[in-house]
Amino acid sequence: ITDVECIVALVAAAAPAASAATTEGADLLRQLVYLPQASVLVVESLRTMVGVAILALRPSVRAGGSVGTIDLLAVDERHDADRVAGLLLGELLRSARNKGCAVVETAAPTDGAAPAAWERHGFRPAGPRIECQIRADRASADKG
Repeated sequence: ITDVECIVALVAAAAPAASAATTEGADLLRQLVYLPQASVLVVESLRTMVGVAILALRPSVRAGGSVGTIDLLAVDERHDADRVAGLLLGELLRSARNKGCAVVETAAPTDGAAPAAWERHGFRPAGPRIECQIRADRASADKG
């Protein structure tokens, strides 16, 4: 990935409170790119990055397989947040399913960031987090 600085700038613009950690975040992003248990996804429009998401995987005995954690999902405020978030979530869930995840979880969105997209993709409250159960039978339901 050659656009780490673009990702950091997009995240800082989408969540100004996170901008204090941009240098540390850029270094972490550079490391994540090369780890097999992490995926960095971007959405582009007219060669401009308009959305980014990071999925990290960890094994879980409780879940009966790997758990995917969406560590980051940010959308450029000048674009349709629901649509871009929906594209990212669809690809994150597909990637998690392909990597054998039993569940995908994330912190509950506090900024109202496209809640409809999260719900459409099957995310439900699970304590302080939201999660989406992934099963083999769900793969065919998502295609329909």
